[in-house]
Amino acid sequence: MAEYDAVIEIPRGSRNKYEVDHETGRVYLDRVLYTSFMYPTDYGYFENTLGLDGDPVDVLVLLDYPLFPGVGVSVRPVGVFNMTDDGGSDAKVIAVPAGDPRWDHIQDVLDIPEYTRKEIEHFFEHYKDLEPGKWVKTEGWGDAAEANQIVVDGIAKLAEEGH
Repeated sequence: MAEYDAVIEIPRGSRNKYEVDHETGRVYLDRVLYTSFMYPTDYGYFENTLGLDGDPVDVLVLLDYPLFPGVGVSVRPVGVFNMTDDGGSDAKVIAVPAGDPRWDHIQDVLDIPEYTRKEIEHFFEHYKDLEPGKWVKTEGWGDAAEANQIVVDGIAKLAEEGH
Protein backbone atom coordinates (compact mmCIF):
# COMPACT_ATOMS: atom_id res chain seq x y z
CA MET A 1 0.00 0.00 0.00
CA ALA A 2 1.14 3.54 -0.74
CA GLU A 3 2.85 5.79 1.79
CA TYR A 4 2.36 9.55 2.13
CA ASP A 5 3.72 12.37 4.27
CA ALA A 6 1.36 13.79 6.87
CA VAL A 7 1.71 16.67 9.31
CA ILE A 8 0.17 16.43 12.76
CA GLU A 9 -1.79 19.49 13.88
CA ILE A 10 -3.56 18.11 16.96
CA PRO A 11 -2.22 15.45 19.33
CA ARG A 12 -4.48 12.71 20.65
CA GLY A 13 -6.08 13.74 23.94
CA SER A 14 -6.20 17.47 23.18
CA ARG A 15 -9.25 19.75 23.23
CA ASN A 16 -7.24 22.44 21.46
CA LYS A 17 -7.85 22.65 17.71
CA TYR A 18 -4.59 23.78 16.14
CA GLU A 19 -4.12 24.66 12.49
CA VAL A 20 -0.94 25.09 10.49
CA ASP A 21 -0.71 28.31 8.49
CA HIS A 22 0.38 26.90 5.13
CA GLU A 23 2.09 30.16 4.14
CA THR A 24 4.26 30.59 7.24
CA GLY A 25 4.35 27.05 8.63
CA ARG A 26 3.39 28.36 12.08
CA VAL A 27 0.95 26.45 14.25
CA TYR A 28 -1.96 28.54 15.57
CA LEU A 29 -4.67 27.80 18.10
CA ASP A 30 -7.84 27.89 16.01
CA ARG A 31 -10.15 27.27 18.96
CA VAL A 32 -10.74 25.11 22.00
CA LEU A 33 -13.50 22.58 21.37
CA TYR A 34 -16.81 23.78 22.80
CA THR A 35 -17.59 20.27 24.05
CA SER A 36 -15.63 18.38 26.70
CA PHE A 37 -14.44 15.97 23.99
CA MET A 38 -10.78 15.24 23.26
CA TYR A 39 -9.35 14.14 19.92
CA PRO A 40 -9.29 10.30 19.90
CA THR A 41 -6.21 10.09 17.64
CA ASP A 42 -3.51 12.38 16.34
CA TYR A 43 -5.10 14.60 13.68
CA GLY A 44 -3.56 16.43 10.77
CA TYR A 45 -3.36 16.59 7.01
CA PHE A 46 -1.59 15.05 4.03
CA GLU A 47 1.08 17.31 2.57
CA ASN A 48 0.63 18.50 -1.02
CA THR A 49 -3.08 17.68 -1.20
CA LEU A 50 -6.33 19.59 -1.57
CA GLY A 51 -9.60 18.12 -0.35
CA LEU A 52 -13.15 18.78 -1.48
CA ASP A 53 -13.52 21.37 1.30
CA GLY A 54 -10.63 23.45 -0.08
CA ASP A 55 -8.21 22.43 2.70
CA PRO A 56 -5.56 19.71 2.61
CA VAL A 57 -6.95 16.17 2.97
CA ASP A 58 -7.53 15.33 6.66
CA VAL A 59 -5.85 12.37 8.33
CA LEU A 60 -6.25 10.65 11.68
CA VAL A 61 -3.07 8.78 12.58
CA LEU A 62 -3.26 5.81 14.92
CA LEU A 63 -0.20 5.94 17.20
CA ASP A 64 0.82 4.54 20.57
CA TYR A 65 1.81 8.00 21.85
CA PRO A 66 0.75 11.47 20.69
CA LEU A 67 3.04 13.60 18.54
CA PHE A 68 3.56 17.36 18.77
CA PRO A 69 1.81 19.81 16.42
CA GLY A 70 3.91 20.39 13.31
CA VAL A 71 5.61 16.98 13.35
CA GLY A 72 5.76 15.15 10.02
CA VAL A 73 5.17 11.42 9.78
CA SER A 74 5.11 8.94 6.90
CA VAL A 75 1.78 7.09 6.96
CA ARG A 76 -0.16 4.38 5.18
CA PRO A 77 -3.95 4.86 4.67
CA VAL A 78 -6.05 1.97 6.02
CA GLY A 79 -9.59 3.38 5.95
CA VAL A 80 -11.75 6.46 5.86
CA PHE A 81 -14.55 7.87 8.00
CA ASN A 82 -16.90 9.70 5.67
CA MET A 83 -18.80 12.72 6.88
CA THR A 84 -20.23 16.05 5.82
CA ASP A 85 -20.27 19.16 7.97
CA ASP A 86 -21.32 22.80 7.67
CA GLY A 87 -18.32 23.30 5.34
CA GLY A 88 -19.19 20.43 2.95
CA SER A 89 -17.71 16.98 2.37
CA ASP A 90 -15.09 16.31 5.04
CA ALA A 91 -13.74 12.74 4.84
CA LYS A 92 -11.26 11.70 7.52
CA VAL A 93 -8.63 9.29 6.20
CA ILE A 94 -7.41 6.87 8.88
CA ALA A 95 -3.72 5.94 8.66
CA VAL A 96 -0.97 4.11 10.53
CA PRO A 97 2.77 4.85 10.67
CA ALA A 98 4.45 3.46 7.56
CA GLY A 99 7.24 0.97 8.12
CA ASP A 100 6.43 0.44 11.81
CA PRO A 101 6.03 -3.30 12.47
CA ARG A 102 3.73 -2.59 15.43
CA TRP A 103 1.09 -1.49 12.90
CA ASP A 104 1.66 -4.08 10.14
CA HIS A 105 -1.40 -6.05 11.28
CA ILE A 106 -3.66 -3.13 10.32
CA GLN A 107 -4.08 -3.20 6.55
CA ASP A 108 -7.73 -2.21 6.16
CA VAL A 109 -10.54 -0.54 8.07
CA LEU A 110 -11.88 -3.75 9.63
CA ASP A 111 -8.43 -4.43 11.12
CA ILE A 112 -8.85 -1.30 13.27
CA PRO A 113 -10.27 -2.41 16.63
CA GLU A 114 -14.04 -1.98 16.72
CA TYR A 115 -13.85 0.11 19.88
CA THR A 116 -11.38 2.51 18.25
CA ARG A 117 -13.75 2.92 15.29
CA LYS A 118 -16.63 3.60 17.69
CA GLU A 119 -14.56 6.24 19.53
CA ILE A 120 -13.80 7.99 16.23
CA GLU A 121 -17.45 7.86 15.15
CA HIS A 122 -18.69 9.17 18.50
CA PHE A 123 -16.17 12.00 18.54
CA PHE A 124 -17.07 13.27 15.07
CA GLU A 125 -20.81 12.82 15.60
CA HIS A 126 -20.73 15.10 18.65
CA TYR A 127 -17.61 17.29 18.77
CA LYS A 128 -19.43 20.31 17.30
CA ASP A 129 -22.68 19.87 19.27
CA LEU A 130 -22.25 23.05 21.33
CA GLU A 131 -20.92 25.29 18.53
CA PRO A 132 -23.58 27.67 17.20
CA GLY A 133 -24.36 27.11 13.51
CA LYS A 134 -22.17 23.99 13.23
CA TRP A 135 -23.37 20.50 12.35
CA VAL A 136 -22.04 17.12 11.27
CA LYS A 137 -23.63 14.25 9.33
CA THR A 138 -21.70 10.99 9.51
CA GLU A 139 -21.76 8.70 6.48
CA GLY A 140 -19.95 5.54 7.59
CA TRP A 141 -16.67 3.84 6.86
CA GLY A 142 -14.71 3.15 3.69
CA ASP A 143 -11.86 0.74 3.10
CA ALA A 144 -8.14 1.25 2.46
CA ALA A 145 -8.63 1.50 -1.31
CA GLU A 146 -11.17 4.33 -0.89
CA ALA A 147 -8.88 6.09 1.59
CA ASN A 148 -5.92 5.83 -0.77
CA GLN A 149 -8.02 7.19 -3.65
CA ILE A 150 -9.00 10.23 -1.57
CA VAL A 151 -5.30 11.03 -1.07
CA VAL A 152 -4.48 10.44 -4.76
CA ASP A 153 -7.40 12.68 -5.77
CA GLY A 154 -6.20 15.34 -3.30
CA ILE A 155 -2.72 15.33 -4.87
CA ALA A 156 -4.26 15.66 -8.35
CA LYS A 157 -6.64 18.44 -7.23
CA LEU A 158 -3.75 20.47 -5.81
CA ALA A 159 -1.75 20.01 -9.03
CA GLU A 160 -4.80 21.00 -11.14
CA GLU A 161 -5.53 24.14 -9.19
CA GLY A 162 -1.87 25.18 -9.25
CA HIS A 163 -1.41 25.91 -5.56
